[in-house]
Amino acid sequence: MISSGTEGVLPIKGILPKEQIKQNEDQGHPLGNGGVQIVEAHSEEDISRVLAYANEHNKTVNVVSGGTKRGYGGVMEQADILLSLANYKGIVEHSVGDLTLTVKPGTTLKEITDELTKTGQRIALDTSWPELATIGGIVAANDSGAKRLLYGSARDLVIGTRIVYSDGRVIRTGGKVVKNVAGYDMNKLFIGSMGTLGVISEITIKLRPLPKYEGLSLLQFPAGNEQAIRDFSVLILDSMMEPVSLEILSPTIAEKMTGKPHYTLAIAFEDRENAVLEQEKWVMEHLPAGVEHIVLHEEEARQWWKKFRHVGPNGYNDEPNDATTQAALKIGSNNLDVLVNLELAEELAEIHSISIEAHGGLGHGISRVYVKGFSENIVSYIRALRTNVEERHGYVVCTHLPFLLRETVGVWGEEPGYFALLEGIKRTNDPKEILNRHRFVGGI
Repeated sequence: MISSGTEGVLPIKGILPKEQIKQNEDQGHPLGNGGVQIVEAHSEEDISRVLAYANEHNKTVNVVSGGTKRGYGGVMEQADILLSLANYKGIVEHSVGDLTLTVKPGTTLKEITDELTKTGQRIALDTSWPELATIGGIVAANDSGAKRLLYGSARDLVIGTRIVYSDGRVIRTGGKVVKNVAGYDMNKLFIGSMGTLGVISEITIKLRPLPKYEGLSLLQFPAGNEQAIRDFSVLILDSMMEPVSLEILSPTIAEKMTGKPHYTLAIAFEDRENAVLEQEKWVMEHLPAGVEHIVLHEEEARQWWKKFRHVGPNGYNDEPNDATTQAALKIGSNNLDVLVNLELAEELAEIHSISIEAHGGLGHGISRVYVKGFSENIVSYIRALRTNVEERHGYVVCTHLPFLLRETVGVWGEEPGYFALLEGIKRTNDPKEILNRHRFVGGI
């Protein structure tokens, strides 16, 4: 019988040094996904030994690093063991000439960025809260930001991993070079699986040079001019322009970011200076009537994006006050349905007496809605939004939600048609359901 996390836990004697094992004094965490005992891994061997122990003794394991994804999935409040990778960090290998980096999962995106900047390189991921979010959590959730339009998500950038299976075995997927054609790309099996198939112990990711020049055009559309936003977005997508982002901001988040409560289109360009300026010139020449236009360059643009990445919950800024409960939703849809979904999100927010800040990519179709209000209103809001979005063949996933609400409203929505395939993969990789139990689609 596998432990559910509520029974007594055998002491992990002799598995790791005693200073790496402690009883969890914060078992009532509002986001759940905790553990009776906290075990800190400092190496891949530590991870392997803990998982082998858990597998042998039928103990469940939750995995955490930076903690920014703690409110993402999971309907088991705590496992027997909370395996922390927060101290398993650092760069393993940086091949400057090959534009690749091999790194340990507990390394934050900011730590990686600071190190790569010294050589004029970067990981082209712009996820939220980079000083807290670790590369392991980003990859496990296949996270991405507004610049996904040009650079893609974690799944597009990872070229190799090392994975520790639930029984302690270690495998390597992919390789350490960009042009790797050695059979099926096993990386994609683990990226986005929320740690339910294995623990990522090492990640090799492809890099890009730092842009020579950065520009950001902010187009503020007056109320009632939504058709002009769609028309202009189609125009720029059909053009020869290469925007890094084509992100539409709802009036609430636009007011925070620009001072004016209008739907605002954030169009970023990153290239040589002349190329950026020429594309910005094209934007100005094709501006719809009545649209205000602000242009930011270099440090001003970087500071704008820095502020943008610090909107919404981060796993640490939840408040105990029920009236200010936080949630974060990810909407996937046809790219030109993004504006429809944001308008819908705002209409439903008023009906359900909650406040929201929202934005979405008119090029890639991913929208984010950050919600604040009373718990019961958030639940009714999510259900109403999901019903409406699914009617247009989209989906709504809760990427941040308190544990008690995750028990009430489904994080992932309905099971997909290929759910049986997911179940089969889980049974093959983790037959005892040791890892991150009930964290993924359909309660996997």
